[in-house]
Amino acid sequence: MLHYIIQILFFQLFFLLVYEVFLKKETFFNYNRIYLIATPLLACLMPWLRLEFLVEAVPASARLIIPQVISNESGIYWETLPQVTIYGEKGLEINWWLITYLAGLLFSISLFLLKYRDLRKFLRLPAVNKEQNFRIVEIPGSNAAYTFFNTVFIGDQLSENEKENILSHELVHVKQKHSVDLIYFEILKIVLWFNPLIYIYQNRIAGLHEFIADEEVVRTTEKRTYYQQLLNTAFSTQNISFINQFFNHSLIKKRIFMLQKSKSSQLSKFKFLLVIPLMLAMLTYVACSEDSTNQNLTNNSDIDHQMDLLLESLKQKQNLTSTENVIYHNLLKRKEEGDVDQEKTILLSEVPLEKYDDKIPYALIEKVPAFPGCEEWAHDVLKNCTSDKISQFVTKNFNTDLGKELGLTGFNRVLVQFRISETGKIVDVKARAPHPELVKEAKRVISSLPDMIPGEQNGRPVSVMYSLPIAFKVSE
Repeated sequence: MLHYIIQILFFQLFFLLVYEVFLKKETFFNYNRIYLIATPLLACLMPWLRLEFLVEAVPASARLIIPQVISNESGIYWETLPQVTIYGEKGLEINWWLITYLAGLLFSISLFLLKYRDLRKFLRLPAVNKEQNFRIVEIPGSNAAYTFFNTVFIGDQLSENEKENILSHELVHVKQKHSVDLIYFEILKIVLWFNPLIYIYQNRIAGLHEFIADEEVVRTTEKRTYYQQLLNTAFSTQNISFINQFFNHSLIKKRIFMLQKSKSSQLSKFKFLLVIPLMLAMLTYVACSEDSTNQNLTNNSDIDHQMDLLLESLKQKQNLTSTENVIYHNLLKRKEEGDVDQEKTILLSEVPLEKYDDKIPYALIEKVPAFPGCEEWAHDVLKNCTSDKISQFVTKNFNTDLGKELGLTGFNRVLVQFRISETGKIVDVKARAPHPELVKEAKRVISSLPDMIPGEQNGRPVSVMYSLPIAFKVSE
């Protein structure tokens, strides 16, 4: 979840930077409005979009050297699955991150309701004029002017001429439903209360609303008169972020500047195309990013290094088995020829199976074992599917009450080793843990795994060993 939040923040930041640098000073106000409304939501959705065609085909080879965990067997013979984290029960576990988020959420909702309460006092005032699509409410003793949905609020201290120009301006907000934009950002501010970028987004959209309305008004009003009114009218404002205010002091200078600015050329619209490579870069990042707990493959560029490690590991063994002896000579031959690629790392296929012991190094198995339902996939996807299913099974079936029963706290490391036999049975289950009951439970869960589709080498079933680290976490 933290990774997801960080992605949202960075994606929104990049979208905002494009707006600030390339789009902010353009007079395509309605295009900019669409951009500011769409991009914060896109930033929230894009981390969930994984487009596989954006990922380069990276040949994958499994780990060749695995640290010894339980047995004295060489690490080349087993595959280490991603760690499974299980949360044990010890009374009521307090999630301080969730509590902090909910507290911020409640505070944000409270602020919104307080603002709405202040606005509602004016919404209850009788309308001095009620048309089909809008109503006008006069605020006694005020020279403010603002809009909320289809209601225009105008202070009774303004002159009739000022009211006429202001009403033309405010009706643009009503017709174009600018209040919907502001409420949209209020909702984002509530849900993402910790995100300061949403406040910047809302500030920018509020400014755009004024530019849009000003642009519409000066089509029927003399510009100089309109400038003069903006500069000379004494004004007051309401501290409510989801209303469109005519007299916003911080915006008046910018509004006059944009009114005086020449229309942007049509070629400037091509700046919006900058969003395309930016989004592609974001989607590529999302597609290529991998959760570290699911990384079970190495990059093809490391194959040379892995082969060196395997050769060194075999050299250090005093007595090589027949399997290891064949592997050693095949690896040595490949290194001497300088011919190393993904396909040729599967070295066992070159020698008849009868020449091997019954143990095959995992990295060299032609077809790895499959969890039921995963067998339809190709090699790498099959491996990931199988490891995911095993992790889900262990998480679902592990007795989380052991934390309370044994008085455990903090992280408790459990290391399990098991073999998927030639018939797909789970055999040779071993475990190591800081408490005998954890060892017993780990063995029970792994032994209850369903029968697998066995691995194959040269078309014949072979047994494969796995190592599974489990982190049993109990709150302090």
